[in-house]
Amino acid sequence: MGDNEKSKNHIIEVTTKLLKEYNGDTKRITSRLIAERAGIGLGSINYFFGSKEKLITECIQRTINKMLVGFTPEITDFTKADGLSDKARLISWASQTFDFLFENQAIAGRSILSDMQNYSADSNSVYTQRGFAFAIRSKQKEETKRLLVFLLVSAMQVAFLAKDITKEILGYDLYSKPERDLFISDTVTMLLHSTDSREATTNEM
Repeated sequence: MGDNEKSKNHIIEVTTKLLKEYNGDTKRITSRLIAERAGIGLGSINYFFGSKEKLITECIQRTINKMLVGFTPEITDFTKADGLSDKARLISWASQTFDFLFENQAIAGRSILSDMQNYSADSNSVYTQRGFAFAIRSKQKEETKRLLVFLLVSAMQVAFLAKDITKEILGYDLYSKPERDLFISDTVTMLLHSTDSREATTNEM
Protein backbone atom coordinates (compact mmCIF):
# COMPACT_ATOMS: atom_id res chain seq x y z
CA MET A 1 0.00 0.00 0.00
CA GLY A 2 1.43 3.39 -1.03
CA ASP A 3 1.68 6.47 1.17
CA ASN A 4 -1.29 8.13 -0.55
CA GLU A 5 -3.51 5.10 0.07
CA LYS A 6 -2.40 4.96 3.71
CA SER A 7 -3.21 8.65 4.12
CA LYS A 8 -6.66 8.19 2.54
CA ASN A 9 -7.45 5.24 4.78
CA HIS A 10 -6.35 7.18 7.86
CA ILE A 11 -8.59 10.13 6.96
CA ILE A 12 -11.53 7.76 6.33
CA GLU A 13 -11.01 6.04 9.71
CA VAL A 14 -10.89 9.37 11.55
CA THR A 15 -13.97 10.70 9.74
CA THR A 16 -15.93 7.50 10.40
CA LYS A 17 -15.19 7.85 14.13
CA LEU A 18 -16.34 11.46 14.00
CA LEU A 19 -19.60 10.44 12.32
CA LYS A 20 -20.32 8.13 15.25
CA GLU A 21 -19.14 10.66 17.83
CA TYR A 22 -21.36 13.43 16.45
CA ASN A 23 -24.30 11.13 15.69
CA GLY A 24 -24.11 11.81 11.97
CA ASP A 25 -24.40 15.61 12.29
CA THR A 26 -22.18 16.49 9.34
CA LYS A 27 -22.62 20.24 9.91
CA ARG A 28 -20.63 19.89 13.12
CA ILE A 29 -18.01 17.73 11.43
CA THR A 30 -16.11 20.42 9.60
CA SER A 31 -13.17 19.92 7.28
CA ARG A 32 -11.03 21.72 9.85
CA LEU A 33 -12.09 19.30 12.60
CA ILE A 34 -11.31 16.30 10.39
CA ALA A 35 -7.90 17.74 9.51
CA GLU A 36 -7.08 18.43 13.17
CA ARG A 37 -8.10 14.95 14.31
CA ALA A 38 -6.25 13.29 11.43
CA GLY A 39 -3.14 15.45 11.87
CA ILE A 40 -3.17 16.58 8.23
CA GLY A 41 -3.27 19.82 6.33
CA LEU A 42 -6.71 21.22 5.54
CA GLY A 43 -6.10 20.96 1.80
CA SER A 44 -5.52 17.21 2.02
CA ILE A 45 -9.26 16.51 2.19
CA ASN A 46 -9.94 18.15 -1.15
CA TYR A 47 -6.73 16.68 -2.60
CA PHE A 48 -7.68 13.09 -1.78
CA PHE A 49 -11.50 13.23 -1.95
CA GLY A 50 -12.59 16.38 -3.77
CA SER A 51 -14.76 17.62 -0.91
CA LYS A 52 -15.87 16.85 2.64
CA GLU A 53 -19.19 15.54 1.30
CA LYS A 54 -17.45 13.02 -0.98
CA LEU A 55 -15.24 11.93 1.91
CA ILE A 56 -18.28 11.28 4.11
CA THR A 57 -20.00 9.37 1.30
CA GLU A 58 -16.93 7.13 0.96
CA CYS A 59 -16.87 6.55 4.73
CA ILE A 60 -20.48 5.37 4.65
CA GLN A 61 -19.89 3.20 1.58
CA ARG A 62 -16.92 1.46 3.17
CA THR A 63 -18.76 0.89 6.43
CA ILE A 64 -21.70 -0.72 4.61
CA ASN A 65 -19.38 -2.83 2.45
CA LYS A 66 -17.54 -4.16 5.51
CA MET A 67 -20.87 -5.13 7.04
CA LEU A 68 -21.97 -7.05 3.93
CA VAL A 69 -18.66 -8.89 3.61
CA GLY A 70 -19.00 -9.78 7.29
CA PHE A 71 -22.08 -11.96 6.70
CA THR A 72 -19.92 -15.03 6.18
CA PRO A 73 -16.28 -13.89 6.03
CA GLU A 74 -14.95 -17.44 5.87
CA ILE A 75 -16.94 -18.33 2.74
CA THR A 76 -15.58 -17.56 -0.73
CA ASP A 77 -17.98 -19.81 -2.66
CA PHE A 78 -21.56 -18.74 -1.95
CA THR A 79 -22.94 -21.73 -3.83
CA LYS A 80 -21.32 -24.21 -1.42
CA ALA A 81 -23.75 -26.11 0.82
CA ASP A 82 -23.95 -24.71 4.36
CA GLY A 83 -26.82 -26.77 5.77
CA LEU A 84 -29.20 -23.80 5.83
CA SER A 85 -32.45 -23.28 3.96
CA ASP A 86 -32.90 -20.12 1.92
CA LYS A 87 -35.27 -18.87 4.60
CA ALA A 88 -32.85 -19.47 7.48
CA ARG A 89 -29.94 -17.98 5.53
CA LEU A 90 -31.87 -14.88 4.49
CA ILE A 91 -33.20 -14.33 8.01
CA SER A 92 -29.66 -14.62 9.39
CA TRP A 93 -28.17 -12.15 6.93
CA ALA A 94 -31.06 -9.70 7.20
CA SER A 95 -30.94 -9.82 11.01
CA GLN A 96 -27.22 -9.04 10.96
CA THR A 97 -27.88 -6.11 8.65
CA PHE A 98 -30.72 -4.79 10.81
CA ASP A 99 -28.53 -5.02 13.91
CA PHE A 100 -25.85 -3.08 12.04
CA LEU A 101 -28.34 -0.30 11.24
CA PHE A 102 -29.25 0.08 14.90
CA GLU A 103 -25.64 -0.11 16.07
CA ASN A 104 -24.64 2.58 13.54
CA GLN A 105 -27.76 4.72 13.44
CA ALA A 106 -26.15 7.95 12.30
CA ILE A 107 -24.31 6.37 9.37
CA ALA A 108 -27.25 4.12 8.47
CA GLY A 109 -29.82 6.92 8.52
CA ARG A 110 -27.69 9.16 6.32
CA SER A 111 -27.03 6.31 3.88
CA ILE A 112 -30.70 5.37 3.56
CA LEU A 113 -31.91 8.95 3.08
CA SER A 114 -29.14 9.63 0.58
CA ASP A 115 -30.12 6.57 -1.46
CA MET A 116 -33.80 7.51 -1.41
CA GLN A 117 -32.96 10.96 -2.75
CA ASN A 118 -30.63 9.63 -5.44
CA TYR A 119 -31.33 5.95 -6.06
CA SER A 120 -28.78 4.44 -8.43
CA ALA A 121 -27.38 1.06 -9.47
CA ASP A 122 -24.27 1.58 -7.33
CA SER A 123 -26.07 2.83 -4.21
CA ASN A 124 -25.72 1.12 -0.83
CA SER A 125 -29.33 -0.04 -1.10
CA VAL A 126 -28.75 -1.89 -4.36
CA TYR A 127 -25.44 -3.25 -3.10
CA THR A 128 -27.27 -4.68 -0.07
CA GLN A 129 -29.90 -6.23 -2.33
CA ARG A 130 -27.19 -7.91 -4.38
CA GLY A 131 -25.65 -9.25 -1.19
CA PHE A 132 -28.96 -10.67 0.00
CA ALA A 133 -29.52 -12.31 -3.39
CA PHE A 134 -26.63 -14.69 -2.65
CA ALA A 135 -28.68 -16.07 0.25
CA ILE A 136 -31.33 -17.40 -2.16
CA ARG A 137 -29.98 -20.55 -3.77
CA SER A 138 -33.17 -22.32 -4.80
CA LYS A 139 -34.09 -22.35 -8.47
CA GLN A 140 -36.16 -19.20 -8.55
CA LYS A 141 -36.41 -16.94 -11.55
CA GLU A 142 -33.93 -14.10 -11.46
CA GLU A 143 -36.66 -11.44 -11.59
CA THR A 144 -38.46 -13.09 -8.66
CA LYS A 145 -35.27 -13.12 -6.62
CA ARG A 146 -34.60 -9.47 -7.41
CA LEU A 147 -38.11 -8.45 -6.43
CA LEU A 148 -37.87 -10.35 -3.15
CA VAL A 149 -34.61 -8.75 -2.02
CA PHE A 150 -35.76 -5.32 -3.21
CA LEU A 151 -38.90 -5.59 -1.08
CA LEU A 152 -36.99 -6.94 1.92
CA VAL A 153 -34.35 -4.21 1.91
CA SER A 154 -36.99 -1.52 1.32
CA ALA A 155 -39.11 -2.81 4.23
CA MET A 156 -36.09 -2.82 6.52
CA GLN A 157 -35.09 0.72 5.52
CA VAL A 158 -38.55 2.21 6.03
CA ALA A 159 -38.97 0.37 9.34
CA PHE A 160 -35.59 1.71 10.47
CA LEU A 161 -36.55 5.28 9.59
CA ALA A 162 -39.86 4.80 11.44
CA LYS A 163 -38.22 3.02 14.40
CA ASP A 164 -39.66 5.41 16.98
CA ILE A 165 -43.25 4.57 16.03
CA THR A 166 -43.04 0.98 14.78
CA LYS A 167 -44.46 -0.33 18.07
CA GLU A 168 -47.53 1.82 17.46
CA ILE A 169 -48.00 1.16 13.75
CA LEU A 170 -46.60 -2.37 13.34
CA GLY A 171 -46.52 -3.88 16.81
CA TYR A 172 -42.72 -4.33 16.90
CA ASP A 173 -40.41 -2.44 19.22
CA LEU A 174 -37.37 -2.33 16.96
CA TYR A 175 -35.11 -1.10 19.74
CA SER A 176 -35.56 -4.57 21.26
CA LYS A 177 -33.29 -7.20 19.70
CA PRO A 178 -35.84 -10.08 20.07
CA GLU A 179 -38.60 -8.00 18.46
CA ARG A 180 -36.24 -6.84 15.75
CA ASP A 181 -35.44 -10.47 14.95
CA LEU A 182 -39.16 -11.29 14.95
CA PHE A 183 -39.83 -8.47 12.49
CA ILE A 184 -37.17 -9.86 10.13
CA SER A 185 -38.42 -13.43 10.49
CA ASP A 186 -42.04 -12.43 9.83
CA THR A 187 -41.09 -10.24 6.87
CA VAL A 188 -38.88 -12.88 5.22
CA THR A 189 -41.52 -15.57 5.80
CA MET A 190 -44.24 -13.49 4.15
CA LEU A 191 -42.05 -12.49 1.21
CA LEU A 192 -40.89 -16.04 0.53
CA HIS A 193 -44.47 -17.31 0.72
CA SER A 194 -45.58 -14.60 -1.72
CA THR A 195 -42.78 -15.28 -4.18
CA ASP A 196 -43.34 -19.05 -3.98
CA SER A 197 -47.00 -18.46 -4.83
CA ARG A 198 -45.97 -16.14 -7.68
CA GLU A 199 -43.63 -18.78 -9.10
CA ALA A 200 -46.30 -21.48 -8.88
CA THR A 201 -48.86 -19.29 -10.65
CA THR A 202 -46.38 -18.38 -13.37
CA ASN A 203 -45.46 -22.01 -13.95
CA GLU A 204 -49.13 -22.96 -14.31
CA MET A 205 -49.65 -20.47 -17.13
